[in-house]
Amino acid sequence: MFCTCTSMGLLGINAYKVAVEVDLSESFPGFDIVGLPDVAVKESRDRVRTAIINSGFDFPIGKIVVNLAPSDIKKAGSLYDLPILIGILRADGQIDCDFRDCAFIGELSLEGTIKPVTGILPMVLEAKKLGIEKIFVPQGNAPEGSIVEGIEVYAVGSVGEVVSHLRGEKILEPLKAMKFSENPVNFYEADFEDVKGQYEAKRALEIAAAGFHNILLIGPPGAGKSMLAKRLPSILPEMTFEESIETTKIHSICGTLPEGAGLVKKRPFRAPHHTVSPAGLTGGGTIPRPGEISLAHNGVLFLDELPEYNRTAMEVLRQPLEDGTVTISRAAGRLTYPCSIMLVAAMNPCPCGYYGHPTRKCTCSEGSVQRYLSKVSGPLLDRIDLHVEVMPVEFSDLNNKAKSEPSSAIRERVNAARKIQNERYKGTGISCNAMLTPAFLHQFCVLTEGAQNMLKTAFERMGLSARAYDRILKVARTIADLDGSEDIDVQHIAEALQYRSLDRKYWGN
Repeated sequence: MFCTCTSMGLLGINAYKVAVEVDLSESFPGFDIVGLPDVAVKESRDRVRTAIINSGFDFPIGKIVVNLAPSDIKKAGSLYDLPILIGILRADGQIDCDFRDCAFIGELSLEGTIKPVTGILPMVLEAKKLGIEKIFVPQGNAPEGSIVEGIEVYAVGSVGEVVSHLRGEKILEPLKAMKFSENPVNFYEADFEDVKGQYEAKRALEIAAAGFHNILLIGPPGAGKSMLAKRLPSILPEMTFEESIETTKIHSICGTLPEGAGLVKKRPFRAPHHTVSPAGLTGGGTIPRPGEISLAHNGVLFLDELPEYNRTAMEVLRQPLEDGTVTISRAAGRLTYPCSIMLVAAMNPCPCGYYGHPTRKCTCSEGSVQRYLSKVSGPLLDRIDLHVEVMPVEFSDLNNKAKSEPSSAIRERVNAARKIQNERYKGTGISCNAMLTPAFLHQFCVLTEGAQNMLKTAFERMGLSARAYDRILKVARTIADLDGSEDIDVQHIAEALQYRSLDRKYWGN
């Protein structure tokens, strides 16, 4: 007999429909899987055979051919175990029902239990879009599967459960759709109230959070650069439902969702080691997988000790920082992943770390300082909106027993500024000031006459690039939003220029 059941496949962060065609004929016994299966898919023959027997069903004697269509796309992973098993039992007459409106996803253990797989969210979303009414997913993927409304999602733990439901013997209840508003994020382990002093750096991070600007922290060892960066997520605006879905899809296909998690509601914070390869940052593999910049999508990518990173690895960030996407081309295909990130970098001002320190003497020569700083290229530096000097904390600040301003208070101001931006850019596809395109820059960044004169003078004296000019305008726009000002005035430009002073001081501009 012949039978077709539906499953789903993954191509990048997008899913597609896979028809699992099973043909059972009275011939010399055999079990073949065709349709460009990888090794994991081919191995499903043994898992399926053993799971059928251990679940109390009969494994048919005869020639079994399974085709995974479309046959021109590489099929990877173990998620086809369950649909192959269901197709075989249906072709053998052990299941007699119509499941054309159903889809099946899941890996099988040898005893017949159904194990979790990666990529459930994009597959359930695509199944709904294709008009599939019911989808069966592993019990371990229940929180992720319950996100999608408009489709019946059944979380199953064993082959017996699925077969009993299809036979009408023991009907399962579909998962209740989880509301986005449930379990809001209101706790962060790292809070700005624990940070002593560093008022200028905290102000810069507030501006960066309000406009989603890239920021570079530069200062001596022990000044608190990493500590400040790790607290940045606690003042970022809460994720929208669309941002949460997009971020969850990436972490779902990579298998990095926390156990029992549904949607990702905390903005990601990724901090790869400086030995990371270019492929580790952008993504790679035979079938291209997302890298660190995509895993940080809608969140923070923190690069500590920036000059220690491989030069090639740093340079591959340039295009993704501009476009918000990264395209990976391999023999198996060409895939594009989103990577709208906030880059936060930290570095010392020189090899010994004490160049410009108020009390410690720098032991580096001028040449070694310049060589060290030149490891960060000008084009990459141009893409960083704010350059902030983080100086050592004064004893009086460290000895102060009073708590600093908590993250919750800072986040309120950030949310107010982001609300202004959302209203301003409604219908443009832009969500924050950092995403402003040249076409909208001068429309939304209106300068007073005094601000325009100040910016012109600074541009000529500091030798800024055209990209740096755009970045200054965007940062000034954010500062004005935090002030509740419609136009960009002198004080807003002055503060924005303050965060480009490192261009001149350290890089000789």
